[in-house]
Amino acid sequence: MTIHVTLFSTCLVDLFQPNVGIATVELLEKLGCKIDFPPAQICCGQPAYNSGYVHEAKPAMIHLLETFQHAEYIVTPSGSCALMLKEYEHVFQDDPKWHAIAKQVASKTYELTQFIVLVLGVTKIDTSLPGAAVFHTSCHMTRLLGAKEEPKLLLNNVDNLTIQSLTGQSQCCGFGGTFSVKMGDISAEMVKEKVEHIKQANTDYLIGADCGCLMNIGGRLSREQQAIEVLHIAEVLNRGMEG
Repeated sequence: MTIHVTLFSTCLVDLFQPNVGIATVELLEKLGCKIDFPPAQICCGQPAYNSGYVHEAKPAMIHLLETFQHAEYIVTPSGSCALMLKEYEHVFQDDPKWHAIAKQVASKTYELTQFIVLVLGVTKIDTSLPGAAVFHTSCHMTRLLGAKEEPKLLLNNVDNLTIQSLTGQSQCCGFGGTFSVKMGDISAEMVKEKVEHIKQANTDYLIGADCGCLMNIGGRLSREQQAIEVLHIAEVLNRGMEG
């Protein structure tokens, strides 16, 4: 039976890292899914919501609920944005109409690795990446969404890849969406510390599952002229399946 997946690409993927969106689609298709991409999708409203502008964020949220309510599964290569879609249920708890729809949407929304492991039942993908890597556990995905074991399980089963331990792995990289803008000096010190730990790991790759974190850490690595390749987990899992 073919599983129909509606892709929620997210703003960062759409605007800055389309390669992650392409890798996600190719990977899911090769795992037997049929992909739908509603062009009407927009920002999930997280920047405004996290800044306290709940009322102002609601029109965008309602638009996304209308866009995704008929999906069989909603999959996104972002733990942060998956969490935001699930948060709609709380946002609209006093609105019977949209609360019901938000609850339905939340129940079928998955971060990419959660979907692969928990829905498709796949724990090993035929892919290879020679070298050593560290995995960055982004805050929203790990602490709030609870997607802790799925990415680790998939990465540990990548052929020829050694996952190194990372000092302070659970520490925030300093991105935090609007936090990195409002608290730029603090954010810069946080990502500086994160990069120091990554360098100490003597690694070839930094792998993560949220583009915001990868952009933030990758920017610091680039400014320090570090030859560490930054990859989204979708790119790693799709890499050996090309062709």
